[in-house]
Amino acid sequence: MIHKSLYACVWSVLLLSACASNTTLDNDSNKPAVAAQANTQLGIEYLRNGEYDMSLKKLLKAIEVKPDYAMAHNVIAVLYERVGNDELAGKHYRRGLKLDPDNADSHNNYGQFLCRTGRHQKAEEEFRVAANNRFYRTPQLPLLNAGMCMAEIPDLEKAEEYFRMALDSNPGFGPALLQMAKLAFQKQDYLKVRAYLQRFQVVEKQTPESLWLGVRSEYELKDHQAWGNYALQLRNLHPDSEQAALLLEWENERRAGN
Repeated sequence: MIHKSLYACVWSVLLLSACASNTTLDNDSNKPAVAAQANTQLGIEYLRNGEYDMSLKKLLKAIEVKPDYAMAHNVIAVLYERVGNDELAGKHYRRGLKLDPDNADSHNNYGQFLCRTGRHQKAEEEFRVAANNRFYRTPQLPLLNAGMCMAEIPDLEKAEEYFRMALDSNPGFGPALLQMAKLAFQKQDYLKVRAYLQRFQVVEKQTPESLWLGVRSEYELKDHQAWGNYALQLRNLHPDSEQAALLLEWENERRAGN
């Protein structure tokens, strides 16, 4: 199963890019743009802090003073998606992209939305648009998301292709390394699981997911010391995780079998 929580990291790219854009002109003709940017940035900060009501007020104000401000539409779409209003989220994603069709972050986020709502092929198109934007600094993100989306179909061959493309773009991209390890585990290629997890550990902190994967793959490789070390880390570092509970159940089953 491909884990979807990684999608959230792409939203943050859009929100950070919004804050990077400031208009310093203060003549009358630019007042709507300045007001829209200011309200959007406030909306972003409230959104980051989980204050959704205040975020919505500021973003609606930004759209009111400047209806063609694409960033306000892009961010309010993220907000509506977070609170479960898919109809308005889709409306504003599409409006934002119509106003700013070259915004790779927005294509990426819209792709996530489409995938989550079951429109996998259309989502793939959006991810590819984002990844193919030559001015986009992090094409590995939409490539990762495309792979995760294809895995949901499931089309594991295409998923692996996208994960490899993400790693071609950034060989040290931890999330793609972990996804490749998970695919290798599904194929029962445990030596490849080991190799990908070793690369993952170099660039990322161990997660409950990576540790649990390490336990099972090293057990299959009959490396008692290695899987025991993974198990120890999982129990000590993430005792309250779902994976720690699975580990306990797995160990009890093994004892019962003996």
